[in-house]
Amino acid sequence: MYILGINAYHGDSSACLLKDGKIINAIEEERIRRIKHWAGFPSEAIKFCLADAGITIKDVDYITIGRNPSAHLKKKIFSSLKKLINYKFIKDRVANIKKVTSLKSELAKGLGVNEKDIRAEIKHIEHHRSHLASAFFSSPFKEAAILSVDGFGDFSSTMIAIGKDNKIEVLDSVTYPHSLGIFYTAFTQFLGFPYYGDEYKVMGLSPYGEPKYLDKMKDIVRLKEDGLFEINEDYFIHSTEGVAMTWDNGAPFLGRVFSDKMIEIFGKPRDKDEPLTQYHKDLAASVQQHCENVIFHLLNNLQLRTGLKNICIAGGVAQNSVANGKIKLMTAFENVYIPSAGYDAGTAVGSALWLYHQLLGNDNRVFVREAYLGAHYTNDEIEQVLKEANINYTRYNKDEETIEHTAELLANGAVVGWFQGRTEFGPRALGNRSVLVHPGRQDAKDLINSKIKRRESFRPFAPSILREYVNEYFEQDDDAFFMEKVFLIKPEKRAGLPAVTHVDGSGRLQTVHKDVSPKYYALIDRFREKTGLPILLNTSFNENEPIVNHPKEALDCFLRTEMDALVMGNFVVTRKDIQDKR
Repeated sequence: MYILGINAYHGDSSACLLKDGKIINAIEEERIRRIKHWAGFPSEAIKFCLADAGITIKDVDYITIGRNPSAHLKKKIFSSLKKLINYKFIKDRVANIKKVTSLKSELAKGLGVNEKDIRAEIKHIEHHRSHLASAFFSSPFKEAAILSVDGFGDFSSTMIAIGKDNKIEVLDSVTYPHSLGIFYTAFTQFLGFPYYGDEYKVMGLSPYGEPKYLDKMKDIVRLKEDGLFEINEDYFIHSTEGVAMTWDNGAPFLGRVFSDKMIEIFGKPRDKDEPLTQYHKDLAASVQQHCENVIFHLLNNLQLRTGLKNICIAGGVAQNSVANGKIKLMTAFENVYIPSAGYDAGTAVGSALWLYHQLLGNDNRVFVREAYLGAHYTNDEIEQVLKEANINYTRYNKDEETIEHTAELLANGAVVGWFQGRTEFGPRALGNRSVLVHPGRQDAKDLINSKIKRRESFRPFAPSILREYVNEYFEQDDDAFFMEKVFLIKPEKRAGLPAVTHVDGSGRLQTVHKDVSPKYYALIDRFREKTGLPILLNTSFNENEPIVNHPKEALDCFLRTEMDALVMGNFVVTRKDIQDKR
């Protein structure tokens, strides 16, 4: 049985394919179209999934989408009536709903086939139920509490549930207009980060400040005795005026969320080109701290309500790795699972899993520990790209030779673009589409931020660490398959790891497992033998663009930045190769 899952007409459009309940591939549309957070219909992602599996749309039994226009219909109508003065808002929402409900015709047009050739039954799965399913049905737990938190999806922003075997029972939800995601997005905009998906910048900035404005934050998002929360609507405009969301040419744009009340209380919003002051840093710290407080409020009450020790988390707020790293410290949960794509791209997988398990009753769940689900290229395909670009290169016959040479480059301080296997599904590069550096290099942060990534100087870099050494270097010992948690690095280890230690002594780690990522594990292990460090700095292979997908994109990124070497498959290109060619 094939199930095609999609996230469409929203940021981070994506597609995945399940075969008899197992995820066989998944990819975000942005990786192919090269527009960050691409929104709209994921036709290219769908084409990839079908071609990668060697099937056509005629072979697909079901198509799922993590949106259900019928969910909370009465509330949606009432809310729309309140905003009738905003004609454009109503028009945009109606147009979006029409697209979501006409999937078969959109799919036929996108694939260039006759609509009659699509025999698959289409299933609309509510947004947060899709998030819940993406986390629980991929987890190792027979039974677990589940939390989904984001901006909004099908009129809900938060949902709590219990998962057991192949069923999920929804316990409660927070609905429009109350949203923790909207709170975080509003301050992301206020702090001068205007683009869709910029929330992680506030998280990265927050350790540079002190949470001096926590009392004011408590008035904006209020904790409730029932274990949930509510917002003070005076600070936002989404419930009174609506917020425009567009995706011209595929790039999503979210209009201003905060109201004049926020300006009255917190002062003039920062322009994106203004310098960051200590006030901005303290404000970011306050936002992050209160977001964590709300998350732990939700989790602690959910744990008391269910009595369970396992927790699965999804939704856009689940990408807050700083909060994730504190869950076992701040709650009674003992085991945590967060999927590789906790944000909306993951609803493609979640909607398909909800159908397979919840609706069709199948119970052959698979524990998902790897995110390598996207495009892959052979050595011959890589070599063709290098030849067409007239690039000098060295080709090694064995992986061991490639690993040895790359480990030597890294040990000597080189910045290496590392392109191997399948593209990762989710926002993190996990050793297949990564830029790698020696974590002890003092100037690595400034070098990568200014000359390779060309991004803000305050943003941190992540350590990939061999799983067996986590306890030696970090204050918590746990799996982090998808770089989804931030832990404190042990004080005595920080001086030796300047490139991956954030200003507060933390690191967003990826635990590298030999059976999950054998080639990447072997590289780090060989680097350990040369340097004594079982860790590499790992950042995504890109430069203000989606993570590279194709070998040509990797080569282009290498050529226009200041990386020292590019390793694709068993091919190595050095900066000297480029200079010699010129």
